Amino acid sequence: MKSISNNCAAAAVGVLLVWVSLVSAADTASKDVPRESFTIKCGVAFQELNDKYCWFHPRAAVIPAGVAGDKPIAIMTLQQHLRVSDFYSGLYTMRSDDLGKTWSKPVAQPSLAWIIEPSGVTIAVADVTPGWHGPSGKLLAIGCMVRYSKKGDQISDVKRWSQTHYAVFDPKTNVWSKWKLLEMPADKKFDFSRSACAQWIVEDDGTLLVPIYFSADKGPASVTVTKCSFDGNEMKYVGHGNEMSLKVVRGLCEPSIAKFQGRYYLTIRNDLKGYVTSSEDGLNFNPIKPWTFDDGGELGSYNTQQHWVNNDKGLFLVYTRRGANNDHIVRHRAPLFIAQVDPNRLCVIRDTEKIAVPERGTTLGNFGCNPVNASESWITTAEYMDTTTQKKLGANGSIYVSRVIFGDAKGKK
Repeated sequence: MKSISNNCAAAAVGVLLVWVSLVSAADTASKDVPRESFTIKCGVAFQELNDKYCWFHPRAAVIPAGVAGDKPIAIMTLQQHLRVSDFYSGLYTMRSDDLGKTWSKPVAQPSLAWIIEPSGVTIAVADVTPGWHGPSGKLLAIGCMVRYSKKGDQISDVKRWSQTHYAVFDPKTNVWSKWKLLEMPADKKFDFSRSACAQWIVEDDGTLLVPIYFSADKGPASVTVTKCSFDGNEMKYVGHGNEMSLKVVRGLCEPSIAKFQGRYYLTIRNDLKGYVTSSEDGLNFNPIKPWTFDDGGELGSYNTQQHWVNNDKGLFLVYTRRGANNDHIVRHRAPLFIAQVDPNRLCVIRDTEKIAVPERGTTLGNFGCNPVNASESWITTAEYMDTTTQKKLGANGSIYVSRVIFGDAKGKK
C-alpha cells in the first residue's frame, strides 16, 4: 500500500507539475504583443466548373495609382490545373481596376504560354508569384520552370530541368515579356533550384530578396534566400545567405519571406510540419524552429505552404492546420486561417486566429498573400475541383479574394 501511495503521490505531483507548466505557458502567452485589430471580408473574384481543368494558385499584386492612370491596377496571375498532379497550363491573368470589387475573366497571355519542344516535351512556368517593383515601375512575376511528358507527368530529362524563371509586365504598354531564366552559380547543388509559391520582397535600393529551395541528385531540399538585382528588364543573381537543411522526408521547400519593423522572417514548408526563422539582414537566418501557438501547442500545419501578411504594426501568418473538423480534407488544406505572430518568440498567437477562407469540402492550400495599401492586404486562393463529393459539400470552383482590413470593422484606423 505504501508503494501504491507513493506512486499515487508521485503521479499527483507529476500532474500538478504539468498543470503548473500549462498555466505558466498560458500566463506567459504573448499578452505583451500589441494586438493589431483586423477584419476579414471574403469575396469571390471568379467561379467556374469545367471537366477539363480547375483554376489554381491565384496570386495578386497591385500597381500603384499614377503609374498607368489615376487609379491603382490589380493583376492576378493563375493557371489551369489539368487533372494530372502538378500539371499546369501556361499563365493567365485577371485584372481589376477598382481594387478588387470586380475582376475580368482569366485571359491567356500568349508570351507566357507553353513551349512545346520538337521531342514533344512541354515546358511551363508554374507556382508564380507577382510583385510590384517600384524603382523600375514594372510588375515582376517569379516562378519555376517545369517540363512535362506527353501524359502531363513532370520529368527531369535534362540538366537543370527545374529552375527559377521570371517575366516582366510593363503597365504603361500593357505588355508581358517572355519567360526568362534566373542564372544560378554552376555549383551542382543548384541543378534543381526554384523559387516556387514564394513571397519575395523588394528592398529600398531596388534589390530583391527571393527565397528558393534547391537540391542536388534529388535529395532532400534545402532553402536559402538569394539576393538579386533587377533593372526593370533583367533579374540577376548577386549572392545568397546561409543554407538551411532538414533531412526529413523531402526536406525544406516553398519558403516565403517578410520584412517587419526592420527584421526579416522566413516561413518554410516541410512534409511533417511548418518551420519559421528570423534574420537581421534577410540573408543569414537563425536556426529554424517548428511553428507553434504561443501557449506551446503545435500549430498543426504540415505539407503545405504558409504565407505572410503584415502592415507596420502587426505581423500575421496565413496557414492551414489540423484540428478544425477538417479530417475529410486532403492534408487538412482548408480552411485557411490567419493569426497574428509574436515576432520575438516566433509563434502564432492563438487568441487572434480567424478563418480567412472557409472550407467547403475541398483544398485551398495553394494560395497567395499580397499587400494592397497600409490598411489592407489580400489572400487569394481557389477551390480545387475533381470530384462530385466536393460539390455536395458546397465547393463550386470559386477563386477567392479575402480582404484583410486592418482597424475596426469599418476598416478605419
